[in-house]
Amino acid sequence: MKIETIAIHAGNHPDKASGTVIQPITLSTTFTRDQNGEYPSGHIYSRSSNPNRASLEKVLTQLEGGVDAAAFSSGNAAGMAVFQSLQPGTHIILPDDMYHGLRNQVKNLFAGILEFDFVDVNDEVVLQQHIKANTGVIWIETPSNPLLKLTDIKKVVNIAHAKGIMVVCDNTFATPICQQPLLLGADLVMHSSTKYFGGHSDLMGGALITAEKSDWWQKIRQVQEMGGAIPSPADCYYLVRSLKTLPYRVRGHVHNAQRLAEFLEQHPKIEQVMYPGLALHPQHELASAQMSLYGGMLSFLINGGQPEASKVINALKLFTQATSLGGVESLIEHRALIEGPDTKTPFNLLRVSVGLEHIDDLIEDMKQALDSF
Repeated sequence: MKIETIAIHAGNHPDKASGTVIQPITLSTTFTRDQNGEYPSGHIYSRSSNPNRASLEKVLTQLEGGVDAAAFSSGNAAGMAVFQSLQPGTHIILPDDMYHGLRNQVKNLFAGILEFDFVDVNDEVVLQQHIKANTGVIWIETPSNPLLKLTDIKKVVNIAHAKGIMVVCDNTFATPICQQPLLLGADLVMHSSTKYFGGHSDLMGGALITAEKSDWWQKIRQVQEMGGAIPSPADCYYLVRSLKTLPYRVRGHVHNAQRLAEFLEQHPKIEQVMYPGLALHPQHELASAQMSLYGGMLSFLINGGQPEASKVINALKLFTQATSLGGVESLIEHRALIEGPDTKTPFNLLRVSVGLEHIDDLIEDMKQALDSF
């Protein structure tokens, strides 16, 4: 099936008894046994599995071209499940430009348990230099948050697999509509379902999708079940509903992001635009090779510093100043202030989640904000 059909049908299991067209929400926390003590429905206890979560995991599996998926209560919970599944003392390599929530999680919660290095994973020499005998995972995030740096997935996979190392790719910015890392050789894909999967800034969730039901995957499944950081049946239901429109929503985000990036690129008050769909992006060729679409996120540098960036944000009317991304509304934030004192993000950088408003209105709003100082 094409991805639009998968999005609509893979996660929907109508109830035969009632004749519902759309699968209902199953709130029960426990499920009946038969006369032999077995579970005919396949579900025992909702922490282990639930019909709505099973449907969500099925559609996510097919969207990413994997063999199984595990849904979590947040993107951070999904990332933590990966780290918790590793043996103490395992070394992991992570990108130097990485979502700060997971970066801080590794630094603050896994120090002394796991070994880790934050490096430029795009530099093959640097990457090879940091691989150790106990390296178990290379984590990549492409495009990255917030600098929109790309990682050559196939290149990293080839380096990692030659040494028996697993590759995990955070695909949140791209979504499977723009990029499918498992098909490029990655072992595991991670998503913050809160973002484009939910798509309306009103759901929280996370997900892992695997290319193989390996022993490592079974450990991750154990963390999911025993740790219990799972989404509720209602959250799963609404995520499945939102995923039905994902292919069309993402195309709208991409169209608007491309147009806005082209406008900003020509504006005299903009120092640099970071969007892989621009021909001048230093990794545009790589983006064209491994992505089918360029995504709905962009960042740009204002001529000046933090004061000028703040003036732009405060002058905007349609772009909401808020932390998150992937919703139908356009969001903007001064990223360095969000990330804290150890940020490497320039203080004149603004990150934009381009929404689904009419692009002419978004460009006009950005123009008046830039012209206001």
